[in-house]
Formats: sequence, structure tokens, C-alpha cells
Amino acid sequence: VQLQASGGGWVQAGGSLRLSCTSSGLDFSFKNMGWYRQAPGKQRELVAFISSGDSIDYANFVKGRFTISRDNAMNTLYLEMNNLQPEDTAVYYCRLIHDKDYWGQGTQVTVSS
Repeated sequence: VQLQASGGGWVQAGGSLRLSCTSSGLDFSFKNMGWYRQAPGKQRELVAFISSGDSIDYANFVKGRFTISRDNAMNTLYLEMNNLQPEDTAVYYCRLIHDKDYWGQGTQVTVSS
């Protein structure tokens, strides 16, 4: 059972990316899920969270720029990222919390000024 994150890449400041997270063995319906990121030399931090009941919360530093969503039919979690800034450069991870804690392998996002 794995989570696979994809969609990262290189973008100039002000650009956009959409990250996706899928699974080969987990059902995303009614699960607590989130996107996290870890920049070099820093701790992993929460970016956006969607609860089992579809309540959504964002870190202050992404409010108004990032949007988390989930497509249960496609079993996919998304993170739409707009107006990206150099400080958004990090490895982005998806997470699912169910019987245990599942993490994706991470996808690199690099934003140049």
C-alpha cells in the first residue's frame, strides 16, 4: 500500500503547479488527508489539510494561494498552487491518516525568483 505524489517541477515566481496524490491500495473517501512540505534544513510542516468530513484548513503562509481538493471517484488528492514564491521551494508530501500513518514519497517543487 503506497501513496504516490506527482506534479512537482520548476517554475518561476508567480507561476502555478498542481500536485496530485494517488494510491494503489487505499480508499481516499472519508479519510483525513493532507499536504506537507519540507525545505532543506527545515522541519516538515503542514501546508493544507482536508478532514474525513471535508473540512479544510490551510497554513497561514498559503492561504489565498493554494487549494486542496479530493476526488473520491478518482481516488486522488490535489494541491493547486498559485502565485508560487521562492520560499515555497520544498519537497511536498501527501499524507493519509487511517489505521496508520501513510506518506507519499514526495515531489520536488522549485520556484526561482
